Amino acid sequence: MVYVDTIESQAPPPDVNIIKKLALVASVAAGVQFGWALQLSLLTPYTQLLGLKHRWVSLIWLCGPISGLVVQPIVGHHSDRCTSPFGRRRPFLVSGTVLLSIGVLLIGFAADLGRHLGDSLEPGVKHGAITVFVLGFWFLDISNNMIQSPCRALLADLSCQNDALVTIGNAMFAFFMAVGSILGYAAGSYRDIHQLLPFTSTETCDLNCANIKTCFLIAVLLNTFVVTLVVVFVEEERLDPSCLLYWQENQGAEEKPPSFFMQIVIAAKSTPRPIWILYMVTALNWIGIFPFTLYNTDWVGKEIYGGQAMGTPEQITLYHDGVRAGAFGLMFYVAVMGFISLFLELFIRLLGNVSRLWSVCNFIVAICMGMTVVISNMAENARDANGNALVHPRTEVKASCFALFAVLGIPQAVSSYYFHNVLPTLAPNSSLTLCRHAILQVTYSIPFALASIYSRDGTTGQGKCWTKLGRISLYFRLWIFSQS
Repeated sequence: MVYVDTIESQAPPPDVNIIKKLALVASVAAGVQFGWALQLSLLTPYTQLLGLKHRWVSLIWLCGPISGLVVQPIVGHHSDRCTSPFGRRRPFLVSGTVLLSIGVLLIGFAADLGRHLGDSLEPGVKHGAITVFVLGFWFLDISNNMIQSPCRALLADLSCQNDALVTIGNAMFAFFMAVGSILGYAAGSYRDIHQLLPFTSTETCDLNCANIKTCFLIAVLLNTFVVTLVVVFVEEERLDPSCLLYWQENQGAEEKPPSFFMQIVIAAKSTPRPIWILYMVTALNWIGIFPFTLYNTDWVGKEIYGGQAMGTPEQITLYHDGVRAGAFGLMFYVAVMGFISLFLELFIRLLGNVSRLWSVCNFIVAICMGMTVVISNMAENARDANGNALVHPRTEVKASCFALFAVLGIPQAVSSYYFHNVLPTLAPNSSLTLCRHAILQVTYSIPFALASIYSRDGTTGQGKCWTKLGRISLYFRLWIFSQS
């Protein structure tokens, strides 16, 4: 998000209720993260209900990083320059919430709408439902970016350049993200949540589909509620159009920066070897992490519980029991992430520096990715010992699975903490501010902190190192997905 000096000077002084306003704005993160938790835990299994193959599911998930790279900079640019009487941020929060509601309704009612488009009630590929689902999925990802970016900007506006208030605002935002994640995973793990909204169960939407529909309708209500509170109780001053015109005239007098592709060429020529190593390690790291993020509940349903989304009734039941168990395991993931975040400074002192901490986290990720094979084999051997009976896995198998989810919260806590707390102090320049939100959509990890450290004394520039590291990580993931 770009913050203009002439605009910031107009920020009102803090009042006695500023902490309450920060908490109210930060609560928007709970609504967004609630929906994001549902996306990660339920939507990949939902695509299996619609008959979509895994290779196409990967392509659908590409809308996340793509929309983040495109939408957040655009929203940031226009919200900084918005002269609406309602303020600079609130119009985007409202429009993002409306778009989110449309996307959620399309996803939740995809099976019903697909039936009207000619889908059969028989098991198989639901072409109409898939079309509606993909459209809703894109709307949902775009709306998430439209809400989060102005929300963080509004926190900064309310902080009035007060470092203590900025820290409090970011801490509240992180807290509500954790709350939203836990609530979202809890909702996804509850078998009978559809009973809250009985009308969600229809001829084309069975119990599992109705659960997904109910969860996302709750997400709409939660997002609408928190955004409405922000719009009503948090006031913004209108941006004076004359200030915007003055800033634009000054910008026009400055020398234009190099083009997008020329910046890549310049950065490539001046990038030192340590940063190239960071590029490669980050790319390889995310090749393992990102697919697991998308398929974790599906993995539990198929590999651990031995179910099938399109099999016999018993296999379907086992599959969805496994999906709900996976969503429950993700609650451990979030809980550990929050707990570890409290002691990161202690770990830094014990290990000595950021590089060692990042190295340990990479080893943890590598071990966890390898353990997925071990746990899958444990589950398969247990089924073989039971004569391939369609029963829940043994206690030790489920415990190992939940432990894996919990341990993966450690590197994620480190990555999230350093992205929002260390990087601004390592590279407090305008280039970092410009690319920070775009990079968040690509990957946030310790390599960016190390890239800032390694580039301090070089000619590459910290902003360019950040941007290129993010792009290479994204390109690797795009390529891997296209080949899967």
